[in-house]
Amino acid sequence: MLKQAVHSLLTTHNPPEDYSTYLQLLQTCILKNGFSQGKNVHSFIAHRRFPFATRTLFQNKLIYMYVKCGSLVDGRKVFDRMKEKDSVSWNTIISAYRRHRCPHEAVRVFHEMQQAGFHPDQHTFASVLPACAEMGALEQVMGIHQSIMDGGFLSDIVVGNALVDMYAKCGSIDKARELFDRMPQRNVVSWNVMIAGYAQNGFVEKALETFKQMQLAGVKPNSTAFATILPACAKMGALEQGMDIHQSMKDREILSDVVVATALVDMYAKCGSIDKAREFFDRMPQKDVVSWTAMIAGYAQNGFVEKAVETFKEMQVAGVKPNSTTFSTILPACAKIGALEQGMDIHQSIKDKRILSETVVATALLDMYAKCGNIDKARELFDRMPQRDVVSWTAMISGYAQHGLVEKALETYKQMQLARVNPNSTTFASVLPACAKMGALEQGMEIHQTIMEGEFLPDILVGNALVDMYAKCGSINKAFKLFNRMPTRDVISWNAMIAGYAQNRFVERALETFNQMQLAGIKPNSTTFATILPACAKKGALEQGMEIHQSIKEGGLLSDVMVATALVDMYAKCGSIDKARELFDRIPQKDVISWNAMIAGYAQNKFIDEALETFKQMQLACIKPNSTTFASILTACAKMGDLEQGINIHRSIKNREILSDVTVATALVDMYAKCGTIDKARELFDGMPQRNVVTWNAMITGYAQNGFIEKTLETFKKMQLAGVKPNSTTFASILPACAKMGSLEQGMDIHQSIVEGGFLSDIIVGNALVDMYAKCGSIDKARELFNRMPKRDVISWNAMIGGYAQNGLCEDALKIFESMKCFGTYPDIVSFACVLCACSHGGLVDEGCTYFNHMKLGSSGEVQMVRRLMKDRGIKKSPGCSWIEGHKMVHAFCVGDTEELSKVGEIGLGDEGSRVISRFKTFT
Repeated sequence: MLKQAVHSLLTTHNPPEDYSTYLQLLQTCILKNGFSQGKNVHSFIAHRRFPFATRTLFQNKLIYMYVKCGSLVDGRKVFDRMKEKDSVSWNTIISAYRRHRCPHEAVRVFHEMQQAGFHPDQHTFASVLPACAEMGALEQVMGIHQSIMDGGFLSDIVVGNALVDMYAKCGSIDKARELFDRMPQRNVVSWNVMIAGYAQNGFVEKALETFKQMQLAGVKPNSTAFATILPACAKMGALEQGMDIHQSMKDREILSDVVVATALVDMYAKCGSIDKAREFFDRMPQKDVVSWTAMIAGYAQNGFVEKAVETFKEMQVAGVKPNSTTFSTILPACAKIGALEQGMDIHQSIKDKRILSETVVATALLDMYAKCGNIDKARELFDRMPQRDVVSWTAMISGYAQHGLVEKALETYKQMQLARVNPNSTTFASVLPACAKMGALEQGMEIHQTIMEGEFLPDILVGNALVDMYAKCGSINKAFKLFNRMPTRDVISWNAMIAGYAQNRFVERALETFNQMQLAGIKPNSTTFATILPACAKKGALEQGMEIHQSIKEGGLLSDVMVATALVDMYAKCGSIDKARELFDRIPQKDVISWNAMIAGYAQNKFIDEALETFKQMQLACIKPNSTTFASILTACAKMGDLEQGINIHRSIKNREILSDVTVATALVDMYAKCGTIDKARELFDGMPQRNVVTWNAMITGYAQNGFIEKTLETFKKMQLAGVKPNSTTFASILPACAKMGSLEQGMDIHQSIVEGGFLSDIIVGNALVDMYAKCGSIDKARELFNRMPKRDVISWNAMIGGYAQNGLCEDALKIFESMKCFGTYPDIVSFACVLCACSHGGLVDEGCTYFNHMKLGSSGEVQMVRRLMKDRGIKKSPGCSWIEGHKMVHAFCVGDTEELSKVGEIGLGDEGSRVISRFKTFT
């Protein structure tokens, strides 16, 4: 009809010249959104040069027609050509800019209007204030507010509402409330604006309170009010209040409004009442795409991911087309359950809808592919995106980090910076764990600097990631400083600090921090317990572990398999293997980690048969062993020297094709070496595609324990040539080899490597160095090192006593033995053996007998065992002596009569006694 009317007008020979006809025609174009027809009418009038074409009223109508039909450019052209503008002209163009989301232009034109000498009216202010609100331009608004007061428009309810709304949207909620309270008249819009202002600024309780005040004031809420207040209830999780509002809506029969009904579904879902949300959703007479999306999001947020995917399918069957919000909701649901196939189907639907160019959808897709393990497809999508925002970059960084591709994660972060995309808190929380995994402290510190420059540190997510990064990179003091400065700390913050201490071997500090966490009123979660229990295990703190066990019971976390497994491990490592088994048997669903903890527990406590039996039970339970399982069970075989069992396990590993795992291959090398099959160990070692420091240590130790000292030193050199840095275990294995060979020069080279590597403070390495220098005859150097040791244990003292004894410095040996007791270190069996060795070299038989008399019950397990066996065999005491046969043994030891020693062993001590005497003989 419109086309025909315009066509008829344009083709007539005698067109009407009264402008009311054309005004009516333009009005029809506005109502019918007839841009083309309106433009044709405009051209026709301009071509005919009708006198009314320059009239302000007509030109205002033209501007309005253009902007209503979507052509702001054409409307502006008409406006700029006007010779005479009135307030309507200015108001129309300001309103047009505001409606087309060009707030800066709207405000600029407002100022031009004032400069042109036109006074704004209530319509002007009703348009320019929302534009200021969109800009968040509080300073500009204060000037406009003054103009409103000067013009006497503050009492106008429309202007008042716009002013309250503007202050609220600019974050000045107190000013908004002040104005609201001063309004002479308030309508439902006024109340809605105030409620929305509180909700948008996070003052949810205030929003609910204002909603109640509105009802008390006798103002009936409309659909906008309900659609505003229900999300506030959702944010608070205020289910009870939400249900009250629902009841009041039933009374008002407003539930047929699809926007309100959708807000109700969303409220119930976000308050955790997902069944109620579904019940109401199913009763809705009309459902649009927003309703379906709210239901899908509700399921996803409440962890019912399969239900979310199922509802998405129902939506499509119902003929409702998903939009970008639907897709960006359902794709994370697929990601959570690893539903790659369904995600790929959704990807196809997105292609069909041609909305893949939308950044939010493309980002959700690449995130889904990354989380479902297809990182290459995620990267392909990322590279094809026409526009990438911070969320897209962060999703890609996070994807790489989660799949262990930490170098790629850091590389992508650098590319993001080069693309001049500013990171957000989530970006930092994704990239910092990558630095932590790599131990990339320098890069982590650079990121920390960026965080400080961007003022992100009050963000708890970023603070937690930084603490964790510094702790995992070994900078525990820096982690602690950051932790202390955090304005707020949650359970994740405390967990990061506890884990940091535990991982850096500050076990006591970890336990202390755990106690402080509880005193601070932070309730531990399953991660806390799974972190602190290994710390108890390392310290052998059984009592503390038992207290934590009680806390776990009280917290109802015993059914958590991760926590239960950590408890099993703690009890096993603290030597309470029966308690560990009792807990293990109670775990309702045991995973491979649970079985591994029990097998390792038996192996560590030398219950090798039980370890092997548990391994068999694990297989019968259809739990597939992993690399950790095989590493533990092979360790058990190595300790038993059970080569046959080790060979059987080796065969099963071949069948499982996990020999490429460096941990398993290393355990195999160690098992063969410790079972005496050193050639097989070497064969496996040489065939390994990758070797780490533990692998090299296994081979070096294997050669040393089997007496191949030259091979030991040769393998150590090859390790260095391969660029593998030795650790404390390496040095503790290689130094005794130097000592046995008397190779002082090589020992000194290794000493230099120890100093350069920063291992000199390690007590095990220090002990091995002292022993090496002593056995190589450099007793003064041994004493110098001994004196410099920051910590000394009984082994340190024994190395020094034995060193003096072996170098014939008997008096020095006896002196340092006495010093040892003065320093509070209690002698063990080796200490006395070293002293007896010194007496032997000096022919000090009486002194030797005196020291033997001082071997008190309980001073060591082996001495206690010898004395008990002698007593059980009825060996009589002699006046002034400890035991007759004991003196015979000491005398024989001191004069070096090995034959007499053997006889002493044969007369009553049995096999165990002979073993101890054999141990004594090694020091002669």
